[in-house]
Amino acid sequence: MAQLDATIVNVSLPDLVTTLHAPFSSVQWVVSGYLLALALTLPLNGWLVSRIGGRAVYLWCFGAFTLTSGLCALAWSAPSLIGFRLLQGMAGGLLAPMAQMTVARVAGRQMPRVASAMTAPVLLAPLLGPVVAGAILSVASWRWIFLLNVPVGLAAFILAVLFLPDDRHDERRRRLDLTGLGYLAPALITLLYGMDHVTRPYGSATLGASLMLFVLYIRSARRKGDDALIDLHLLRAPVFSVSAIIMFLTNGVSFAGQMLLPVWLIHACGVSPERTGLFMAPLGLGMMCVYPLIGRLSDRFDTRDLTGCGALLSLVGTVILVVLAYSGLNVALLTIALLLRGGGGGAIGIPAMSAGYASIARADIPMATTALNIMQRIGGPTLITACATFLGWQLSEVGPSYVASEAYAKTFGLLALFHGALLLATRFIQPSEKKRQFGPN
Repeated sequence: MAQLDATIVNVSLPDLVTTLHAPFSSVQWVVSGYLLALALTLPLNGWLVSRIGGRAVYLWCFGAFTLTSGLCALAWSAPSLIGFRLLQGMAGGLLAPMAQMTVARVAGRQMPRVASAMTAPVLLAPLLGPVVAGAILSVASWRWIFLLNVPVGLAAFILAVLFLPDDRHDERRRRLDLTGLGYLAPALITLLYGMDHVTRPYGSATLGASLMLFVLYIRSARRKGDDALIDLHLLRAPVFSVSAIIMFLTNGVSFAGQMLLPVWLIHACGVSPERTGLFMAPLGLGMMCVYPLIGRLSDRFDTRDLTGCGALLSLVGTVILVVLAYSGLNVALLTIALLLRGGGGGAIGIPAMSAGYASIARADIPMATTALNIMQRIGGPTLITACATFLGWQLSEVGPSYVASEAYAKTFGLLALFHGALLLATRFIQPSEKKRQFGPN
């Protein structure tokens, strides 16, 4: 639901500019504000679960997300819509980690198989989003885009009430680390904001402030131990630390590639936007072919070998993009490259996440879920900014003796270096992780 909603809203931004009589610079906060609110609520995951239980948090999230979706549909101006989207983001920000945590608790050693089955609707949502948005906007106003969430949210709420067990007795009550929240939440927000405005002086200053806040949080969390908002002692488990790094890099190279590909196809290769969407289809096809097989592959192959193979395939696909950027577009080679990137990336995330969960105690899963989600979500904007900034520097050097395709080739080369770092990180997963029982007692 959250993935579909985000995709639909992106498509509807031009319509919002017209109907709400607001400039695009203001309306774009309908999306940006949601992401900032999402980052703000992620650190609260572990504390909320310890206070009222995972089931209660999940129900509150679904209920609040459904209610705020209805409020978004009733918005009368751009500021009111942005305000309701902030509330929606605060509720929706916990949906993904709560679903992940709930599954991790009951899946045990079958986590890769269960997670691969759950991934199908998440993958379908971005593909269906533009189609659904176009259908709605062709016959109705943008308000129905938000109203679409109401019946889906109500159905999900009812199913959660009926089937999720009460887990309050399983939780150890924790005090809210207000000091940590005061450091970490602004650190995440300023990081995302600074990434969006890194080329401007205040963007660089914001990134510097974000770094200082992260340092202050680390000092505070080390003093408080397991009473911290995010327990840094989890990082003492080597496999969990490696898993967090892999999640960061996997999300980062995926989003950075999705940013670079259409820019290269449209501006360097002269491909129309309509054909660009078709040319990028093999990327999603590769992921959808691999995800349903992750469970069986995890049973047959070692986690380190499986993730390493996926990282290697993604690296090979990216190297092909470097060659294509230098030599010119070849649709057959582009299709092979995107299939390798999509399929290889699909073989990394779930096994790495499962290995991280398997290395910690069951009681630490809520805190681990928060940590993994934060690492995963900041990977995208971090590597996107790195690649976009590098591409801008390269394009600024374009002259009579400099071909623009070289700028894209070098930027894909930088992306390949990140893929190399990901491949190296997979080598540090313990080879026996897949055979261990799920979490120490």
